[in-house]
Amino acid sequence: MIDIADAAGVIHGKIQRLGLGDDIGSLEKVNVQGEEVQKLDEVATQVFLDALMKGGKVAVVGCEERDDPVFLGQDQAPYVVNMDPIDGSSNIAVAVGIGSIFGIWPNAGNLETTADVLLSPGKYQVAALYIVYGSNTVLVLASASGVREFSFDPDTDSFILTKPDVQLPQKCQYYSINYGNWEGFSTSLKDAVLDLQTTYSLRYVGSLVADFHRNLLKGGVFLYPEDVNNPSGKLRLMYEANPLAFITEKAGGLSSSGNEPILNIAPRTLHQRTPLMLGHATAMTTIMSRLKNTETNQ
Repeated sequence: MIDIADAAGVIHGKIQRLGLGDDIGSLEKVNVQGEEVQKLDEVATQVFLDALMKGGKVAVVGCEERDDPVFLGQDQAPYVVNMDPIDGSSNIAVAVGIGSIFGIWPNAGNLETTADVLLSPGKYQVAALYIVYGSNTVLVLASASGVREFSFDPDTDSFILTKPDVQLPQKCQYYSINYGNWEGFSTSLKDAVLDLQTTYSLRYVGSLVADFHRNLLKGGVFLYPEDVNNPSGKLRLMYEANPLAFITEKAGGLSSSGNEPILNIAPRTLHQRTPLMLGHATAMTTIMSRLKNTETNQ
């Protein structure tokens, strides 16, 4: 946690100077996801990898910006990490909140660590966290003891505990979804969303971490379901869906792909995609009930 937090402080400093230095803009190449790589993507990836290697606690890292796992030369380290070093890269140039996401699993490789140790269901995570670089920089950490929020203090270059027990509010107020995909949604999903829009207010930034963070603190549900153009979903299971689902459930919420709990999915590949719905338990129960009832009636 300390290694990641220290690296996040470095990234915070670089983000504060975006537009003034040379860390903004595209590298004019695409990553394994088919997405345009921003300079900050590459910088943040290396900063986090260096920090995890120096800390000596992590054997191998799965990363959105790397085709293959990154072995850190310490096979007997107790943990493995899957990470999205910069989430929301398309928003970098327009000053919208971006973030970093991490899932942490025990290293089951023992004396010999292989890439397979990265492919473990989300329910086996020992911790998950994300950082939001927005109006202020915050780190939200979930572990067996619950969910806590830390705020970055630039005067001391450290994260200070500001919310020791984060729980989803009792009342759900918001939902987040990209209506641009509406025509590709199934009839049952459209019915579920129509239920939501008659009850809750829409909030959608278009940056996963920013949308998720708002719903976690204010009470809401985030949906990025499958559609005709993305039948397997669009978000990545290992370093986006699993960590955020772990945090959601530790904060009293629910998560689902639409077919099964996110944390139960047996991963097949590092960059596997999945539909993702997660957040307030009341809203999630309504969604899943609507999907189930519609499918039954069909």
